[in-house]
Amino acid sequence: MLTLTSGAVQVIRTVTANPEMPPETGIRIEAGVDGSDALRLSVAPAPEAGDQVVESEGARVYLAPTVALMLDDKTLDAQVDPQGDVAFTIAEVAGGPGL
Repeated sequence: MLTLTSGAVQVIRTVTANPEMPPETGIRIEAGVDGSDALRLSVAPAPEAGDQVVESEGARVYLAPTVALMLDDKTLDAQVDPQGDVAFTIAEVAGGPGL
């Protein structure tokens, strides 16, 4: 299952902390358009049918079914640059099989 770093947890909680959003609001990751290998990330009020839900310390990530398989052994990280832009990265799990 996808794991979240403490940086990802902080950024997701900040992004979804708007009191006008439903309490289940999280980040949804789905496949890119037109067969692209890129992933799309968006703020979602709740998971869609079939989504895998990953939750850590109040941060919720909703994974579309095909993406859940692809990210099963990965880690999601996030950083904010000095301009306030957020960058999410996906990496292999440290200490995983073969390491």
